[in-house]
Amino acid sequence: MTSVPALLVDEPRGEVRAVALVLHGGRSQGTGPVRARQLAVLRMRPFISSLRQAGADHGLAVARLRYAVRGWNGSAASPVADVRDALDQLAARFPGVPITLVGHSMGGRAALYAADHPSVRAVVGLAPWIEPGDPYLQLEGRRVLIVHGDHDRITSARGSTLYAENARRVAASVTYVSIRRESHAMLRRARLWHELATGWVLAVMCDVPAEETVRAESANVVEKALAGTASIVV
Repeated sequence: MTSVPALLVDEPRGEVRAVALVLHGGRSQGTGPVRARQLAVLRMRPFISSLRQAGADHGLAVARLRYAVRGWNGSAASPVADVRDALDQLAARFPGVPITLVGHSMGGRAALYAADHPSVRAVVGLAPWIEPGDPYLQLEGRRVLIVHGDHDRITSARGSTLYAENARRVAASVTYVSIRRESHAMLRRARLWHELATGWVLAVMCDVPAEETVRAESANVVEKALAGTASIVV
């Protein structure tokens, strides 16, 4: 049986002012179906919960997508089509509402690739999988936050740094945050990862000051990013 992507949406208590679409990681190759209990999917649950709790009173809807298959699969870029379809569905459901993409690893790469969708205003790449030659012109006018652990052995922090430098040529803003002593799993300083994504998304999309949604340590980083700081180490 052919697997299909799954899109779930949690709406805020009031009017929807913005949407955060959360994208999980995957594999370089693989046509097997994505299951809800797979680690790459479960890893995004704390981000979903953090965004949902902080954004419920500020008009942020939180959507989560499970791709049809687990792999990127070379030139097929399998998850990108699923992301674009999800964006079309969200745009139809919430006309005129801006969307931010929040993706980890392969999900970060898919988010960057799909950023040219007309509803997308911002992208958060968490330890994104970046390859030389990955496009960046589609980020024109978007606000971008890239966060990478300096001990990541799965995806390249150096690759993320170089990509951020290229993206600054066209994006509205790009900030690269390096998290010390952190690996690809985002577990050693998990709360910091969650709060950076949440504080930045709420500030950019819903004009909520970071100090109202996250701890002072995280709010300070978000404020620096909003002020245009290109590179931050925490």
